[in-house]
Amino acid sequence: MSTATPTSRREEMSVEEFIAAQPRYAWRRATLRAAVRLIIMKLLCRVTVVGMENIPSDGGAILMMNHISLLDPIVTLGAVTHRFVVPMSKIENMHNPIVAFFVRWYGGFTVNRGEIDRKALTNSIELIHSGQLILIAPEGTRQKNGLTEAKDGLAYVATKSDAIIIPTAVSGAMGWLDDWKHLRRPKITVTFGRAFRFRVEGKRPSREELTAMSHEAMYQLAIAVPDPELRGIYSDLSKATTDHLTFL
Repeated sequence: MSTATPTSRREEMSVEEFIAAQPRYAWRRATLRAAVRLIIMKLLCRVTVVGMENIPSDGGAILMMNHISLLDPIVTLGAVTHRFVVPMSKIENMHNPIVAFFVRWYGGFTVNRGEIDRKALTNSIELIHSGQLILIAPEGTRQKNGLTEAKDGLAYVATKSDAIIIPTAVSGAMGWLDDWKHLRRPKITVTFGRAFRFRVEGKRPSREELTAMSHEAMYQLAIAVPDPELRGIYSDLSKATTDHLTFL
């Protein structure tokens, strides 16, 4: 019988094995979250959290995060204290031995960008079905100049799983490394916006409908971003529509 651990076998796990392994990651996630809150959020940075009441206490949900720096997913998983956050990480991060270790150890999962990664999509859907809170950056990569057009992956996952979506805006993390070099503590704010679901009228959404849903969701993310300069192409909030959204 194999004695390999979930950490060493992460890339070899089937979706079913990964979902079944979730309870075994609990102590690791609690340990890393405590370390992030103490070392990153208190000693090295000054982090303010707004809108925690918008995150449900249980049930499958998605934190839809803007992505401007390496710190964004770290402070987000540290900000949520009443449940664990399961992050989706780009596959390129696995080439960095330090980042790769923490992704595997914590129990995150990866996505191949630039293609339809069916395993990543299925992992996301099944994690939500099993009641997990997952973290997705809908733009697919870091965007230092503000929000850009989202991929349709988040809308696809959310409509397939009937997930609650919480816009998650991180601001103030730009230039964090330069701040540390000059012995300054960056002032970072994590804002959780108003939660919603996509409205699906009993049929599979078309590609055009998924794109429309993605745009509406991104405007909700833009509303949660306190710095107008980071709203990017969604800076004109008067264009925000809610035809496909049901707010909670």
